[in-house]
Amino acid sequence: MGAGVRFAFDDHLLDPDRRELTRGSEPVAVGPQVFDLLMYLVRNRTQVVSKDDLIAAVWGGRIVSESTMTSHINALRKAIGDSGEEQRLVRTIARKGYRFVGDVREVGAPESPVVVVVKPHEPALTLPDRPSLAVLPFVNLSGDPEQDYFVDGVVEDIIGAMSRMNSLFVIARNSSFTYKGRAVDAKQVGRELGVRYILEGSLRQAANRVRITGQLVDAATGTNLWSERFEGKIDDIFALQDQLTADVVGAIAPQLERAEIERAKHKPTDSLDAYDYYLRAMAHLHFGTREAVAEALGLLSKAIEHDVEYAPAYAMAAWCHFWRKVNGWMVDRAREIAEGTRLTRRAIELGMDDAVALTRAGHALSHLAGDLDAGLALIDRAKVLNPNLAAAWFLGGFVRVWRGDPDGAIQHFGQAMRLSPLDPEMYRMQAGMAVAHLFAGRFDEASSWAEKSFRDLPSFLMVVAIIAASHALAGHTDESRRAMQRLRGLDPTLRISNIRDWLPIHRPQDLAIFADGLRKAGLPE
Repeated sequence: MGAGVRFAFDDHLLDPDRRELTRGSEPVAVGPQVFDLLMYLVRNRTQVVSKDDLIAAVWGGRIVSESTMTSHINALRKAIGDSGEEQRLVRTIARKGYRFVGDVREVGAPESPVVVVVKPHEPALTLPDRPSLAVLPFVNLSGDPEQDYFVDGVVEDIIGAMSRMNSLFVIARNSSFTYKGRAVDAKQVGRELGVRYILEGSLRQAANRVRITGQLVDAATGTNLWSERFEGKIDDIFALQDQLTADVVGAIAPQLERAEIERAKHKPTDSLDAYDYYLRAMAHLHFGTREAVAEALGLLSKAIEHDVEYAPAYAMAAWCHFWRKVNGWMVDRAREIAEGTRLTRRAIELGMDDAVALTRAGHALSHLAGDLDAGLALIDRAKVLNPNLAAAWFLGGFVRVWRGDPDGAIQHFGQAMRLSPLDPEMYRMQAGMAVAHLFAGRFDEASSWAEKSFRDLPSFLMVVAIIAASHALAGHTDESRRAMQRLRGLDPTLRISNIRDWLPIHRPQDLAIFADGLRKAGLPE
C-alpha cells in the first residue's frame, strides 16, 4: 500500500504514517502495541489472524501470556467503541484467533505529498560509530498554518538538545527539514541521511492545550521502538516549547540507549568494539546486583582495551567501584578505592566535554575521594553540556544531599524523574528521595520512597538502612527491627562508628539523624 493511505471505519480514521487513531476530529489515545494490533488486524481483515501471527507481528515473537493478549484486545476494542460482548468490529474466532469485521475504506492523505525516491545507484551512507538520529519535521495537525512556526520551533529545539549529547550523532536541522511536507519511508530516510534511528511526530493544538505525539523508529527495519504523547497549556508558548523539548528529549534518550543495548546483545562477541562492550556493561550495571556489577567491570575493561581514550568507559568503571563501596562489596577496600579514583581522574582528563563521563566521574569522585565540591562542579558542568541528562540531575541530587541541601536535592531528583519517567535507574532516584526526606526530618516520606526503591533492588544496602532508620525515628518499632535484621544480613560489618566512612555525609546534624535512627533500630556502635 502506498504512502499516505489511511483506513476509515465506523467514525474512526487510522493513519499508519502518523500512527494516529482519530474518532471524528478527536485523537484517541492508544498505546503503541494496541495501535500495532489494530493496524495488523485492519491490514489483514480478509482473513482470520492467529494469536501466533499477532505475537510475531506486534511483540516480535517474544513470549506473551494469554492475559496480556486478552488485555490488549480489550483495550483495542475499547479504543474503537467495541466490546467483547458486541464484537461489531473485532471478532474472536474460537480456537483460531481474531478478525477485523468492520467495513473499511482506504482513503488518501489529506494533501498530496511529494514522495522522495532514492535512486538505485546512490550508495547508502556509512553509519557512524555511535547512535545516529534524524529528527524529522513534525506534522502540524492543528489545521492552522500559522502554528507551523511553533511546531518547527519545538523540533529545532529537540535537534539542538540532542546535538549536545556527545554520545549521539544527530543530523543537522537543515538536512532534516528538507523532508518537511513530504511523505517518506523511515528506511529511505535512514539510507539517505546515514542514520540508524528516526524521530518523527505530530503536534495538535485544541483550545489552550497542545499535544505532541512522538515516535522513535529503527530505520534499518522500520520497526516502531517507542511512542509517547506529551501535553501542556499554551498560556506561555515559549515556556511550553521548553517543557515539550525537555519532555521529548528526556524520554527518548533512555529509549535510544535501550535500543543500542539490544543491538549490541545480538552482535557476535568476535565483532564487538569499545562502544558495544560499553553498552553491554550498561545493561548489567542497571541491574545493580553484585554479580551484574562485576560483569559490568569486566566488560568496561575490555572497552578500555579497545579504546584507551574512551572517557565514558573509564567513568562507568569508576562508578562500578563506587557502587561496590556503597553496598559493602569491596574486598580490598583501599586498593579498590585507589583504583576507582584513578579511573575517575582519567575519565575527567579525557571527557571534559562529555556530559556522561563528567556526571559519573563527578559522582564517583564525591564518594571515593570524598571531594563533594569538585564532584558537584563536574556534574553541574555536565548539566550545562546536556540539561536533559537525567543521570546528571539525580546524581547531582545525591551530592547535594551529602553536602547538606536536602530540599535542593529533592528538586533535582524530581526533575530527573520528570525527564526520564521509565528510567532503568529509577530505583536510584527513589533512594535519593528517601535519604533527602530522612535528612529533612520527614521520616514517613523517607520510608515510603525507600520501600519503592527496595522493591526493585532488595540488595541496595543504603536503602535498607534508610528503611530501618526512618521507621525507628517514626516510632514504627517492628518495621525498623525487620529492616535491621535484613541490613545485618547484607553487611554484618556495618556499625554506627563507620557510617562516615561508608557515606560522605558532610553536615553533623544529618549524620546524627541517620546514626540515631540506626541506633534505635538496633545497629551496634
